[in-house]
Amino acid sequence: MNLGKTLFAQLMEFVPWTSFARIVMCYGGDSGVRVLSCTEQFRAMAFAQITYRESLRDIEACLQANQKKLYGMGFRHPVKRATLADANEGRDWHIWEDLALLLIRRARKLYCDESFGIDLANTVYALDATTIDLCLSLFPWAPFRSAKAAVKMHTLLDLRGNIPAFIHISDGKMGDVNVLDTLPIEVGAFYVMDRGYLDFTRLFALHQAGAFFVTRAKRGMNAHRVYSLKADRSTGIICDQLIALDGFYTSKGYPEQLRRIRFKDPETGKTLVFLTNNTALPALTIAALYKQRWQVELFFKWIKQHLRIKRFIGNSENAVKTQIWCAIATYVLIAIVKKELQIDASLYTLLQILSVSVFEKTPISQAFAGVGYISEYDSPPNQLNLFDF
Repeated sequence: MNLGKTLFAQLMEFVPWTSFARIVMCYGGDSGVRVLSCTEQFRAMAFAQITYRESLRDIEACLQANQKKLYGMGFRHPVKRATLADANEGRDWHIWEDLALLLIRRARKLYCDESFGIDLANTVYALDATTIDLCLSLFPWAPFRSAKAAVKMHTLLDLRGNIPAFIHISDGKMGDVNVLDTLPIEVGAFYVMDRGYLDFTRLFALHQAGAFFVTRAKRGMNAHRVYSLKADRSTGIICDQLIALDGFYTSKGYPEQLRRIRFKDPETGKTLVFLTNNTALPALTIAALYKQRWQVELFFKWIKQHLRIKRFIGNSENAVKTQIWCAIATYVLIAIVKKELQIDASLYTLLQILSVSVFEKTPISQAFAGVGYISEYDSPPNQLNLFDF
C-alpha cells in the first residue's frame, strides 16, 4: 500500500488532515497564501523535529538535497528559509495548539488501558512546569529575571502512556500554582503535584469539583489532628491522620478536613508528609501515587533532550509557541504510530530510526520490524527509559 512512499510521507498519513483543514479554515491560516500552506509548514516543522535540524538554513539545505522526493512528501514547492520564517512569525500559533490537542485526544484513547504500576481505575495526572531559558535581548517579550528571559511549559501528564493531557505556555514570571485556575478538572481523577502547588483555596476548588489531589505538606503547617487511622509502621507509614487547618486564611480557604500521611522512604530514609482529600485508598497507595509524579520530570528531560525546544528558529512569541506546539504534536504523532502499529520499541528508538531514514521508501511496518527494547548495556548510561513501555 505504501510502496514508493518515503517513511516521512507514511508518518504524515497518521495526521488527521481533514480535521486539520477545518482548524486552518477557522483561523484563516491559508488566506492569501501562494507558497507554503499550513499543511506544508507543519510538515517542515515536523521534519525539523524528527531529523534534529537546528536552524532554518539546516531545514532548507536538507530538503533541497532531496528535491526529487519533496512532492511525494507533501511539498508542492521547495521550502525556503525566509518563507518558513515568515510563516512561523505570522500564522496564529493556536493552529498548532489545536492540532496538538487533536492528536493528544486520539493518543489518550489509544493508551487509556496502559498500566502505570498502580492498580487503580481512576485517571492519574502528574502536574508540573519546566522553564525554557531564553536570551533577554532576543526575546524581550518573555522577561524572567533582570538579565534573563524564559518561557514556562505547564504540563498535566496522563500517567497512562505518559501523554500530556493539558499544556499551558506562559512567560517565566508566572507562578506554577496559578495554572490551577485554568486546569481542566476531571471528576474522580487524581492530580499529583509537588508542594509548589500548595494553595488551599485552589485545592478546595479542585476538591469541590469532585477530583482528588495528592501533594506534600510544607514545614510548619498550622494544623491539628482530628482522628488517627490505623497505620502499619512496617510498610514505612509512620502515621495516617485526618487533620483540620488552624491558620486564619488557610482554614477559610480549606474549611474541611484533610488527610495527612507521614511516610518514611525505606530506600532513602527520608520522611515525607503527604496531603490528600482522598480517604478511601490505603496510605501506601497514596505514597506510591506521589512517587509516580517523577514521571512528569522525566517527560520534561526527555523532550528537552530529543525535541528541538531549547534552540528556536524564530524570536517572536508566535514563532516560539509555534515551534513548541509543533514539537509536541510530533511527539504525540510518533506515540500514535507506535501504538497503532504495535511497535515493540521505545519512542527514543523510533526517533533515532526516523532521523536517518525519513527519505527511505520502506513500508513503515517493515522499517521497525525486529526493533525491540534497547538494553541498559547497549544504551548510553544517562539515557532515560521513561517510554520503554
